[in-house]
Amino acid sequence: MRSSKSRSRGNKNRNTRPTGGNIINRVFDSSGPDGKVRGTPQQIIDKYNQLHRDAQLSNDRVAAENFAQHAEHYTRMLAEALREVEKAREEQEEENRRRQAERDRERSERLKAQEDAANSSPSVDPAESDQPELADNGLVETPESQPKQRRPRPRKPKPETASDGEPDQTAAAE
Repeated sequence: MRSSKSRSRGNKNRNTRPTGGNIINRVFDSSGPDGKVRGTPQQIIDKYNQLHRDAQLSNDRVAAENFAQHAEHYTRMLAEALREVEKAREEQEEENRRRQAERDRERSERLKAQEDAANSSPSVDPAESDQPELADNGLVETPESQPKQRRPRPRKPKPETASDGEPDQTAAAE
């Protein structure tokens, strides 16, 4: 009989922490001294700061310091995450600026090449160019505007007839 460990399905990487991602909006479960605090890092910081103030008002210096340390921990996590987001944003902006500069350079090269091609091509007299003929009404004549000319169909040869008007029997016998 097989062990259940070898047959476990679907729980791949279940015990690993999520890597990367947006921890600014991620929900955490913080096991603090007064039980669990759940929320985003900013919500947890606010909760621990409130617990810190409450402990100070009740003259519990140890609990107040503990809550302050928990709030500081999440403040550092949030600050690090914000620095990473800002760094990624700056890198993206730099990449966008680089791409835009490349597109601008390619566009200017393309325009310069077009100008050079236009300047180097021999000037053609419009009257001598192969322009379509203009009709009396000023429109260009196109094959579609021409009336269709019917080609005569080839006719079938008529059977040879004798001089009396009846078909020749000798040609039919052969």
